[in-house]
Amino acid sequence: MKKNIIILFLTLLSVSCEDFLERPPLTQLNDETYWVSELNVRLFSHGFYSNYFVGYNTSYATDYAPMRGYTFSDDLATTGKQVNFENQPPASRATTSETAAWMSGYAGPTWNFSWVRKSNLFIDRIEGMKGSHLTDEEYNHWSAVARFFRGFEYSRLVSVFGDVPYYENLVGDNELDELYKDRDDRGVVMDKVYDDFVYAMENMRVLDGGSKQNLNKFIAASFISRFMLFEGTWQKYHEADNEKAQKYLQLAVEAGDLVINSGLWSFGSDFRSLFGSQDLSGNSEVILYRHYDAALVKHSIASYSNVNEGQSSAANLDLARSFIATDGLPYQLSTVPDANKLDIDNMIKTRDPRFEATFWDVPLVKSATLLYSDKFIDRIGPTYAGSGYPPMYGSNTNTNDAPVMRLAEVALNWIEAKAELATLGGVVITQGDLDVSINAIRDRPLDAVAIAKGVVKTSPLNVSSIPNDPNRDPDVPELLWEIRRERRMEFVHEHTRLLDIKRWKKLNNMDGSVNPDILLGPWVDFPNEMPEFLVPEKEGILKIEKEDGTVITYDGANPTQMVGFYVPENISNRDPFSDRVYMAPVGENQISEYAERGYTLSQTTGW
Repeated sequence: MKKNIIILFLTLLSVSCEDFLERPPLTQLNDETYWVSELNVRLFSHGFYSNYFVGYNTSYATDYAPMRGYTFSDDLATTGKQVNFENQPPASRATTSETAAWMSGYAGPTWNFSWVRKSNLFIDRIEGMKGSHLTDEEYNHWSAVARFFRGFEYSRLVSVFGDVPYYENLVGDNELDELYKDRDDRGVVMDKVYDDFVYAMENMRVLDGGSKQNLNKFIAASFISRFMLFEGTWQKYHEADNEKAQKYLQLAVEAGDLVINSGLWSFGSDFRSLFGSQDLSGNSEVILYRHYDAALVKHSIASYSNVNEGQSSAANLDLARSFIATDGLPYQLSTVPDANKLDIDNMIKTRDPRFEATFWDVPLVKSATLLYSDKFIDRIGPTYAGSGYPPMYGSNTNTNDAPVMRLAEVALNWIEAKAELATLGGVVITQGDLDVSINAIRDRPLDAVAIAKGVVKTSPLNVSSIPNDPNRDPDVPELLWEIRRERRMEFVHEHTRLLDIKRWKKLNNMDGSVNPDILLGPWVDFPNEMPEFLVPEKEGILKIEKEDGTVITYDGANPTQMVGFYVPENISNRDPFSDRVYMAPVGENQISEYAERGYTLSQTTGW
């Protein structure tokens, strides 16, 4: 068997046949005879979907799934010592699996180029069908689809490793100079990705095969806005390359324009219905979703929001503080009554409606921080607590649909890209820009449950009176700060937070010595809200922190003093880390395999 680096580039197609057979087996598809119709091309493209449009994943799988997968950021805390950043290169980092393998500490894929090869093979086979089995229009569309997936994969690889080998064509097993090529510069790779994305936006169909859930121009543009925002801000904050930053950010804006100006989607759904619905086909905000069915494919994400299942990584005080009051101001500046009270009950009433739609009403011991998220389940599911859950709400038999891409992300990608361009000499943000993005999101309808609790919509953001948050980082302008806050409120437990603070060069937010609120939970009145904690077993363990930073430990004789910010049990800061953790190292084995053949694979900078 060849070493890992060669294995990485083997064809991983279900349509292949064994070379030593005289004729292909009748029960298998043959690569030589497969590429004869557009239908076959479409079917092959669907093989990419589960890798790139993961949704809630399947069964108990957590890769790229909200709640269970994205657990490493400054939004969340655990009991005990916080999860550390990687501190040394691994022995091996290579894999050839086609499953959605990833590394949670980087929110991206491992060192795996099988999907790059699959995209290049797709491009090659489509090229061979041009004029014979595909019309010009069909060829343009499907080559756009294949190039989009290649750009998708390289965007993720670059977000994790920075410089990576770029492969534009199929590479044969004997082309060792190509197989063992060293990394290409990040800028070179992302310029190629840029070209793929431009081609995709220009050539992909508006609708393919009559289904809005087949990859089309709008779905592609939505993801392009994500990846180009990431790379544009990375170039600005890490590389100080304003020219490249402007190039990528401008494409993010153009991609957002395409989706927003289409008028095909609107903010007509209440927030909770985006995540707990059994059928998202009619949801006006959802651009792409993954459908689940009890007879076909199920997941477990709803069960981890059912108020009975434990949340070992849970929302911390830093995240809770970031939610604005309903007057649109940071709580320290708000005139909303009791906005300065940071217990859950008051925050439900005084904060942006997304707080109530994301978190349970009272502190729960099932959460490591006592702030429990019930975001990924409908309003009915938690009512079964204590009486047994139907399959749709328990175990790994959940069937609520997953929003893979929604209008809110496109709108927030778009407004941030425009605001970043404005700092680089571009057009200034107008009230109209805010109204079709942040303010449209804030104007979502409220569901009956939220209204019954007294929740109200948040006031719009006014371009002439951007709040000046006293906690704002001084190197971030007020408008960008509020845009970043909007993302944080919108995407709790979803894919964005770690990637956001990475691209903004703000990983220090995850250092508890710099940001102590990440090591605390909400304000809890234990004598009145959780008297069950005031027992001998909790003596010397239960702790709260007062507003002035004083920590009080329960000793059995001081129950009335146990009112303050909850200190998760035995919590401690993660080990110190440096800027090298923005990028992942490759495996020592992969470097050695290159060297054994006379080639060099460079290690990631700093490692």
